[in-house]
Amino acid sequence: MAVCAGSSRSVACCAVLLVAALLFSAPATTEAYDSLDPNGNITIKWDIMQWTPDGYVAVVTMFNYQQFRHIQAPGWQLGWTWAKKEVIWSMVGAQTTEQGDCSKFKGNAPHCCKKDPTIVDLLPGTPYNMQIANCCKAGVINTFNQDPANAASSFQISVGLAGTTNKTVKVPKNFTLKAPGPGYTCGRAMIVRPTKFFTQDGRRATQALMTWNVTCTYSQFLAQKTPSCCVSLSSFYNDTIVNCPTCSCGCQNNRTSPGSCVNENSPYLQSAIDGPGKWTGQPLVQCTSHMCPIRIHWHVKLNYKEYWRVKITITNFNYRMNYTQWNLVVQHPNFDNITQLFSFNYKPLTPYGSRINDTAMFWGVKFYNDLLMQAGPLGNAQSELLLRKDSMTFTFDKGWAFPRRVYFNGDNCVMPPPDAYPWLPNASPPTKQPLALSLLVFSI
Repeated sequence: MAVCAGSSRSVACCAVLLVAALLFSAPATTEAYDSLDPNGNITIKWDIMQWTPDGYVAVVTMFNYQQFRHIQAPGWQLGWTWAKKEVIWSMVGAQTTEQGDCSKFKGNAPHCCKKDPTIVDLLPGTPYNMQIANCCKAGVINTFNQDPANAASSFQISVGLAGTTNKTVKVPKNFTLKAPGPGYTCGRAMIVRPTKFFTQDGRRATQALMTWNVTCTYSQFLAQKTPSCCVSLSSFYNDTIVNCPTCSCGCQNNRTSPGSCVNENSPYLQSAIDGPGKWTGQPLVQCTSHMCPIRIHWHVKLNYKEYWRVKITITNFNYRMNYTQWNLVVQHPNFDNITQLFSFNYKPLTPYGSRINDTAMFWGVKFYNDLLMQAGPLGNAQSELLLRKDSMTFTFDKGWAFPRRVYFNGDNCVMPPPDAYPWLPNASPPTKQPLALSLLVFSI
């Protein structure tokens, strides 16, 4: 390459070359990057366990390495395109959605002959002879933080008309993952070192005949064009209640999009819930100014001498959705001093390293409030946080007491504009002295 030097024309040449170099070296896309979970992904591992006369038997496992984003009902759909003319003879723990054209086969027909099969998980209660480990959960995969025992999903597949050695097998192409809708972008299958499997006593190891991995990353923009949750704010020191921004999750209404929302006191509420959209999974939300299925309310409740108290309420406005294994992620600079928590599970997240502890993950207590019910009287979950004050940083001024970012089920919620936050009055109310922390109640 020629060296640019000397004249202004040469300087311009250098600038053009520099821009070109930056463009070619830049990543293809950054929309899937999440600063609160920079290494989060779903990894698909394909392990060939044995050769057959015309192909192989493999175990395919999806591992959810995302800290706070899980796959909820109706579950995942995995697809790919075969590199040659492969067929699926049989499956255990999953099934394809279509068989395709198997007319050229005489006698026993394959399970699927499509060039681009789509795989779905089997339902709970599947007969044991059709199951393998980590299967049959209706496609639901939890996070390692929340439920490590259910953070993977597996199935077994017998592939025919494929290679029968490491040199003749061709990896599939164009992997897609819907969970349950679009949102994940999958990379190419990469052949890696064969997986090792250890016996229960750890004294013997066997290994797969061949292994390849596929990595899929999430993008909220690809998953949905509009947000799915919003945040409202209030405080004890100001009568103002800051509602979710208008049209946070779209401005649909019954005039422009019939059946998109229903009033809480409508006499046709039940018929709307049972309408045609029920079977297609179309959300039916309560008609509100924000039109969001989920609202998170953050209330600064009390101020003590050495502590302050916050109440968090999650409200479900979706009449067609029970949120199972929900989770909430909140970023606030005082989370390194959480002292006590009521009725939620809690785990700190440290996306920036162990020195900064300003991000917390909350989720429901099993069999108590881990199921966020559909819109209605029971469609909410709430908890309170007691936080110790840091004299160097604590203040109620300029909105410091409110969260910086809020995620529900891995999706970034719409925050009110900072200039709308409840302002601290000129004269702050006197602090209260608790008789004992154990006597604190958690009702407003």
